[in-house]
Amino acid sequence: MTTIREDDFIASIADAFQFISYYHPLDFVRALGEAHAREAAPAAKDAIAQILANSRLCAEGHRPICQDTGIALVFLKVGMNVRWEARLSVQEMVNEGVRRAYLNPDNKLRASVLADPAGKRVNTRDNTPAVVHYEIVPGDQVEVICAAKGGGSENKTKMAMLNPSDSIVDWVLKTVPTMGAGWCPPGILGIGIGGTPEKALLLAKEALMAPVDIHLLREKADSGAALSTAEALRLELMAKINALGIGAQGLGGLTTLLDVKILDYPTHAASKPVAMIPNCAATRHVHFHLDGSGPAKLDPPRLEDWPDVTWHANTKVATRVNLDTLTPDEVAAWQPGQALLLNGKMLTGRDAAHKRIQDMLANGEPLPVDFRNRVIYYVGPVDPVRDEVVGPAGPTTATRMDKFTRMMLEKTGLIAMIGKSERGPEAIEAIRDNRSAYLMAVGGAAYLVSRAIRSARVVAFADLGMEAIYEFEVADMPVTVAVDSTGTSVHQTGPKEWQARIGPAMGIFPVL
Repeated sequence: MTTIREDDFIASIADAFQFISYYHPLDFVRALGEAHAREAAPAAKDAIAQILANSRLCAEGHRPICQDTGIALVFLKVGMNVRWEARLSVQEMVNEGVRRAYLNPDNKLRASVLADPAGKRVNTRDNTPAVVHYEIVPGDQVEVICAAKGGGSENKTKMAMLNPSDSIVDWVLKTVPTMGAGWCPPGILGIGIGGTPEKALLLAKEALMAPVDIHLLREKADSGAALSTAEALRLELMAKINALGIGAQGLGGLTTLLDVKILDYPTHAASKPVAMIPNCAATRHVHFHLDGSGPAKLDPPRLEDWPDVTWHANTKVATRVNLDTLTPDEVAAWQPGQALLLNGKMLTGRDAAHKRIQDMLANGEPLPVDFRNRVIYYVGPVDPVRDEVVGPAGPTTATRMDKFTRMMLEKTGLIAMIGKSERGPEAIEAIRDNRSAYLMAVGGAAYLVSRAIRSARVVAFADLGMEAIYEFEVADMPVTVAVDSTGTSVHQTGPKEWQARIGPAMGIFPVL
């Protein structure tokens, strides 16, 4: 009988969450490198280059791939012959491992977990509790998968109870475009089929833990070997979803997905539950076994295994902008898809800050910050370590701020915004009416972005932690004009263009 000691289990969990914060799985890196090599859309190719450059920087510097260091997710398969030598419950041991990982002073990770989710939404400050899934299996080992799942991709989860005769392919192709780009493609799509509603969702999440191997499945199909229903479905969905032309960061291009993973389970004769969960460009998970001999040993990948892809600010293709002298007329002159390099001072703020500003304006209270002719960046950065001025500071999903956009433009004097993914109709209308602009930074390149930040200080709402309002001074921070002053959105025009180019071969035609 194997004995798993408390200290070994906790140390393994802590090491695993540190490990995945800065190391992408190599199978994912290789697939992303291949996507970069074949990408023909310039904006998408540049976005993938930023993600790959960021990935290597994080592996070298042991800093988070993304500012959203995720909610801690653990899958456990516990052997029936395992004995625990522990004072704490398994959930408590997992939580202690997560706590140690997220508070590690050498690489402190952002705490994003809030207690009382329907009420006060108070940050637990150490990213606990973790979400743990258990399975009791034959054997004398404990199999562990640790994953860090960001909110941008989690929020795009979709689930449906289809009729038995309904097409899963049709539902997926109809649903994927509604997910927008907030899940930071290119990534992986996990699909769970069957069981009950909650089982389908768990299958979809568990499917994402498998390695990227769609290339092996293509080789199997090309050899003429028989495919299972799930395997054939993976290949069909992979081809047809990429033919939608959504592309990296939703800008339009050849690669939206690097793989489609499917798990299924027997279901009721009257039912066909289907769940779909994306994994973003910050795909983070690691798999190990504990056999009683001590804590897990996680082998770091070799830097030589990263693709030879670099990214540098390029003034030949991007326009430098001085934020300190920026005027509304300059903003109104920006063109859709134009690449910019931002220099000077900007403000930050996201959900909680916007809600507090809204309440202050409604109550006639003065704002603590002057937003006139300023640009705001939607970000919740990681705390700095060592000589950093700020930790990884990539953009958060901009659509969450859509309902505040008109207020900010018309009541504070703000002239432009920066975030990730598309803007919805409400925000686009406000941008057009106020001759403003929305700029997109690349999601999944948080450490690369932080290298452009020369200073950072909290200027308001310090009690909100990572959601406080900061003032950043930046040098050549790369962004793209995603919505211009006329309301033209590259997240609409880009995918439509690339769907028209590549979709017809797969029977996919753009909606005019």
